[in-house]
Amino acid sequence: MAHARKKQVSLIRRLPLFLLLWGIFAAAMWMPAIFALVLDDHETSRSFFYSGLLGLFVVGIISLATSNRMPRRGTLGQLAVLLGCFTVLPLFLAIPLHDALGNTSFLNAYFDMVSALTTTGADLFPDPDRLSAPLHLWRAQVGWMGGLLMWISAAAILAPLSLGGFEVTARGQPGRPVSGVAQSEMVDPRGRLIRVTLTLTPVYVGLTAVIWLLLVIAGEQGLTAICHAMSTMATSGISPVGGLEGAQAGVTGEAILFLFLFFALSRLTFSSDTATSGYSRLDKDPEFRIGLMIVAGVAALLFFRVLAGVSEIGGQMEPLQALSVIWGMIFTVLSFLTTAGFESANWDDAQQISGLGTPGLILMGLALIGGGVATTAGGVKLLRVFALYLNGAREIDRLIYPSSVSGVGGGNRRIQSDGAFIAWIFFMMFALTAAVFNVLLAAMGTGFEHAMVLSVAALSTTGPLIELATDVPIRLIDLSGGAKLTMCAAMVIGRLETLAIIALITPALLRG
Repeated sequence: MAHARKKQVSLIRRLPLFLLLWGIFAAAMWMPAIFALVLDDHETSRSFFYSGLLGLFVVGIISLATSNRMPRRGTLGQLAVLLGCFTVLPLFLAIPLHDALGNTSFLNAYFDMVSALTTTGADLFPDPDRLSAPLHLWRAQVGWMGGLLMWISAAAILAPLSLGGFEVTARGQPGRPVSGVAQSEMVDPRGRLIRVTLTLTPVYVGLTAVIWLLLVIAGEQGLTAICHAMSTMATSGISPVGGLEGAQAGVTGEAILFLFLFFALSRLTFSSDTATSGYSRLDKDPEFRIGLMIVAGVAALLFFRVLAGVSEIGGQMEPLQALSVIWGMIFTVLSFLTTAGFESANWDDAQQISGLGTPGLILMGLALIGGGVATTAGGVKLLRVFALYLNGAREIDRLIYPSSVSGVGGGNRRIQSDGAFIAWIFFMMFALTAAVFNVLLAAMGTGFEHAMVLSVAALSTTGPLIELATDVPIRLIDLSGGAKLTMCAAMVIGRLETLAIIALITPALLRG
């Protein structure tokens, strides 16, 4: 019995990574199938059950046909699989959604699955009543699994290749394995992937369960609680009730989500395996500290903006109203900084009190900055912002004192020089990528302002930004087919980042 079990584990380990992921997502389809069966929604249950069964059958057949072949063992090969997962796998994930919904095109279903898997959370169906409860669960579940996939990939794939923000502090060149532990594990990257999966998955699942339990205790409905819990950990912003305004937990529920959004500011909140050299404590971590500074500073500016608007119209703000406005500002700023995109229920109250519109440009700036490295958050990442800050501060010191010598430690000295240079290159590439997608979307009939919002939302994986950054929400369902496919490409590039895409264009991948 033990020998047979060991043989099965060996066969699973030899399975190509893409087929393994395909099988996991196929088996995950049975969860909404069971949920739909409990609700007596037999048509939806059959759609998910048969789609999952078909996926497992195809995976099994292909696995048998390729059982004598060794899978690609290079870390670059795993990065290529990750790209294929975000582009090809949604074709399979969209099958039960398209079949169960029945009144939308397959392109719309594919777009929605790409949005969920990349944790963008762009809402193609703004009316929550259009989707049944199992479909809402499936969208949140796909986003949650996509967040877990990025959590694991950041430590097991991107970190050894000095990508995903690790290039700022790593000694190696972006796209090439660094020296040390990662170099010794080049021989068996699959082993590293398994170790990281076994380490992070229980943490991810446990934190999600804690959020769900706390939300239920706070009075939230079961489906809404589990969807918001999964969307918070994955920073996807997917909600079955159209956002926190439709939730029943109120301020208590927002406070629970607020606490767990801090896990998207720094990887030190859940793991120290990929910590920046020189920073092993959370209170010393530059990402966490600069994230808190941005939240406090931007929330204060927005609050004074509201106060100015109230005084301009001759109104007066009561203390309780001021507290609710401050809370709405702090929560929404942190939510968009971590690219979750949840809007506080008090956010609209602040606009109604002051008579001012949505500060869309500020929300876009927060989404562009993004969260921490090796988290589920998107955007440019706080570590790159910190690297440019250190470099700028050092240049100002040199202008004032040309003969001065930097007094920072070894870790910051690395960030000041080469790390800042690489961070600046990434910023320029990010800006060029945004400009390209802006032009493409504008050429397909989207207005310039809407094209800019769509590009930023897709590249920063902040889908709710599409509804809040403009005075009139953008209806994604009305976009042309070419614009939707362009958005899908932007979401994938934003999730993997441009440096990772460029790293795949290398002869080393073909030789691997």
